[in-house]
Amino acid sequence: MSQAIQKTLRDSAAMRWTALLLLALAMFCSYIFMDILSPIKDLMQSTRGWDSTAFGTMQGSEVFLNVFVFFLIFAGIILDKMGVRFTAVLSAAVMLVGACIKWYAVSENFMGSGLETWFTNNLNYIPIFDELGVSPFYGPKTEIINGMEVLIPGMPASAKLAACGFMIFGCGCEMAGITVSRGIVKWFKGRDMALAMGSEMALARLGVATCMIFSPFFAHLGGEVSVSRSVAFGVVLMCIALIMTIVYFFMDQKLDAQTGEAEEKDDPFKVSDLGKILSDSGFWIVALLCVLYYSAIFPFQKYAVNMLQCNLTLTPPDADSFWAQPDVTIFQYIIMLVVAAAGFASNFQKKANLKYGLLGLSIAALIAYCYMGYMRQSASAIFAVFPLLAVLITPILGGYVDHKGKAASMLVLGSVLLIVCHLTFAFVLPMFRGNAVGGIIIAYITILVLGASFSLVPASLWPSVPKLVEPKIIGSAYALIFWIQNIGLWLFPLLIGKVLDNTNPELVTKIAQVKQQAMEAVASGRMSLEEAQEQVSAISEQVAIQYDYTWPLVMLACLGVAALVLGFVLKAVDKKKGLGLEEPNIKG
Repeated sequence: MSQAIQKTLRDSAAMRWTALLLLALAMFCSYIFMDILSPIKDLMQSTRGWDSTAFGTMQGSEVFLNVFVFFLIFAGIILDKMGVRFTAVLSAAVMLVGACIKWYAVSENFMGSGLETWFTNNLNYIPIFDELGVSPFYGPKTEIINGMEVLIPGMPASAKLAACGFMIFGCGCEMAGITVSRGIVKWFKGRDMALAMGSEMALARLGVATCMIFSPFFAHLGGEVSVSRSVAFGVVLMCIALIMTIVYFFMDQKLDAQTGEAEEKDDPFKVSDLGKILSDSGFWIVALLCVLYYSAIFPFQKYAVNMLQCNLTLTPPDADSFWAQPDVTIFQYIIMLVVAAAGFASNFQKKANLKYGLLGLSIAALIAYCYMGYMRQSASAIFAVFPLLAVLITPILGGYVDHKGKAASMLVLGSVLLIVCHLTFAFVLPMFRGNAVGGIIIAYITILVLGASFSLVPASLWPSVPKLVEPKIIGSAYALIFWIQNIGLWLFPLLIGKVLDNTNPELVTKIAQVKQQAMEAVASGRMSLEEAQEQVSAISEQVAIQYDYTWPLVMLACLGVAALVLGFVLKAVDKKKGLGLEEPNIKG
């Protein structure tokens, strides 16, 4: 009798999925921290003095080093040279360092410190970057607004230091993204790899919803507003992410010891590949589609909660009401997990009664979640439905592309939905201001559709890349596509903030005048510093929910129009060159 073949960890379904869970949880935590301040933009303005320009500049800083110092390329080289497990732990450690710096920047300990004074007086002018208009910081300046000379304060010191921390976090986050993909390939190659990637993506996107629910929860916990508590929650999660990657390190190490194989390495990025890539029309279409589409989604997420606050009529429930209790947040989150888990699992059931039973449970839970969001009158809880429909339909769309094709047509459809959603937010939602029920219904429907349109990109764009680019340069092409995508993710949060302030000059003037008057009152002894801060905070809190978001949303809709045009160009190129984008991935 022949000796039994030795099985490895990879041959065990439980071990494979445990490895995936460790990596996916690390990305889940990073997605939460990525948008940890997005649901509390209004609080950042009222408690830390961050106007929309400062908020957008800080948010865009996440990818600054990836874009302008080319760290994204270096991350690929590190992954190639050092392997998956080392890079996974390194990326989590880098994210944790950046998260800690960002937490300190918004904490009470930073306020009034010598470091705050240093950041206030420095980094107001960065040579070369200022000349190019791409500086991650800015200083005070005088502008004429409505015929009046107004001193516009520079970027707050807390926002500058938070931006520094976010830059470091962004380097680790991008490194983690490419590392997780490689890790999934290593453990699932030749098995259910598509399902594994879809599951990882679904869990990561749930991080966005988790952030939208729990960031305001921790900021208001105990009845006293503290934005640093929300960021501290994110720091704790990044500690958990580091632990997950360390556990994965030892699992991966044991796998290599069992197989006797060295870690898989792709061809590193080569400068010589640039000519081939940049002369490929398919590459440019995909790269531009990617940057346009993602720039209309991810930067929007950072402002979406504040946009809803400015357009919906929300009346907080009474303090002694059931809907105002902290426990409701936990219960609502559990219902959200039921929506996501039941909807996702329904795609993989072969028995019709089980499939439709899970789907029905998911829909019922979604309705219950939406009702709770309405009763809580919370903009962040309302926007948290964004990824739920995406989690439900991403496997459906991926299976459709695999078996039926029509990838290019899906991209066109996704662009149309993107345009419709942003224009609905810009022009239709404001019409329902004052209508508490109608406005929230419009918001829910539009947010869910936007999430669905977002699903069309990973389901159709990424699987199409190998059909557009030569196999031998696909690794380098991916590196460049991600780099170009990061340009948009840096630029558009900043642009949204600037457009928001420039199209709401009366609000900018009001805040600037209040701050100036408060400073004069303190200097003359008419008001204490604490009284001045309370006055400025109260006015800022009112102003934070009065912005008109029309033009920023129109700008994002224009990105959708450009993506739509490119989608038709892609269909034409596909027809002319026979790239097979409309054909199924699985033949026969």
